[in-house]
Amino acid sequence: MNQVEVFKALGNKNRLQILNWLKSPEEHFVDYVPACGDVDVGVCVGYIQKKSGLTQSTISEYLAVLNRVGLVSATRIGQWTYYKRNEETIAALSNLMDTL
Repeated sequence: MNQVEVFKALGNKNRLQILNWLKSPEEHFVDYVPACGDVDVGVCVGYIQKKSGLTQSTISEYLAVLNRVGLVSATRIGQWTYYKRNEETIAALSNLMDTL
């Protein structure tokens, strides 16, 4: 984990909000339906874009940043990409914060 890049990624309130939404998608996305019936796949970009009110390209860029630093993982199914939090990386970040 590149700590500087992770903190840069977290320096944007919208990216932080996305991470919060992805923690409990069933709470934050009213019409959320798990892909292929599997909640472990993640949330489709379309749900995130709709909730945020931002453009699809902006949301895609935010998710790409979060993915690059390992805070989320992406799964492609057909034409759709689904994102979920990478709890391992988030736990490592939490441990780092505790030591600082």
